[in-house]
Amino acid sequence: MKIIISPAKKMNICDDSIPWKDMPCFLESSGEILQNLRSKSYPELKELWCCNEQIAKLNYDRVQHMDLKGRLSPALLSYEGLQYQYMYPAVFTKDQWDYVQKHLRILSGFYGILKPLDGIVPYRLEMQAKLSIAKAENLYRYWDSRLYEALFNQKEKESRQETQEQSRSVIINLASKEYSKAIEPYLEENIRYITCIFGTLTKEGKVKVKATEAKMARGEMVRFLAERHAKVPEVMKEFTGQGFSYDETRSCKNQWVFIK
Repeated sequence: MKIIISPAKKMNICDDSIPWKDMPCFLESSGEILQNLRSKSYPELKELWCCNEQIAKLNYDRVQHMDLKGRLSPALLSYEGLQYQYMYPAVFTKDQWDYVQKHLRILSGFYGILKPLDGIVPYRLEMQAKLSIAKAENLYRYWDSRLYEALFNQKEKESRQETQEQSRSVIINLASKEYSKAIEPYLEENIRYITCIFGTLTKEGKVKVKATEAKMARGEMVRFLAERHAKVPEVMKEFTGQGFSYDETRSCKNQWVFIK
């Protein structure tokens, strides 16, 4: 079972707690993206990032001085968005770190896909950014099917082929649409893909997703699964974080709805 989540825009260096373990699997591609960013002017990058002057200056300086192999931080501790704040990885136990290292993957426009303990540096690049690289018109085209293919190692793929339906590989989608779009076009029939929706009910009985609450719930869901060392998605039905609970009547095979 693999769990996919989005990165966060806000990042920092966190190299004073636990050490990073591996280099990102697509580091060479990240280097190609970095060279592309360095070829652009400050106004071009500011437009690409869609941010204010202060954030643009910070990240322009990062691009100019970025060393992809120097002063690295574990990926899961590098992001500081709401999802990560409510996940609380800084206080994970060793067993919980072992769990997320095996099951959790962070999708990234710059790094492609990351394991929690991969060593990374702060960057700013959304998957939907209008950045053309070589013959690819955008980052979705650039990464193509590589992120999906990297979710499962060769041993897991061979096991899935041998055991067929009984042990289908599962992907729990806790990512935003911007990032899940990098995975969904390549899903195989023998993959069980479950998207979690966190929302509230309107007066008309429709499910309304509030971005802030959803980010908090996604982070808590990762912690919930890690605490229970979940191996099957059905464990998620017991989740009650942030006041959400599983709604079977509004859920379907590939979309599980949690109502607050």
